[in-house]
Amino acid sequence: MLTRQVEDSLRAAQEHLRDALAFAARGEKPYVAKHIANFLADIDNLVDAQDLIENMREYMDDKIKERDDKQT
Repeated sequence: MLTRQVEDSLRAAQEHLRDALAFAARGEKPYVAKHIANFLADIDNLVDAQDLIENMREYMDDKIKERDDKQT
């Protein structure tokens, strides 16, 4: 799981990137806007994936513990 400080910083970066995307959409070449949009998506995926990975890890730990308890 990401620390609160890292997640907050990533969310702040998203806000700045959204501003940049708005300006890029009006005055830059399309590939610039595309790459800024990719950055936004990558940050979203990183934050969301961390939660998913942590949930999966907890689930697997619980299953391993249940299996070990049955074997003893």
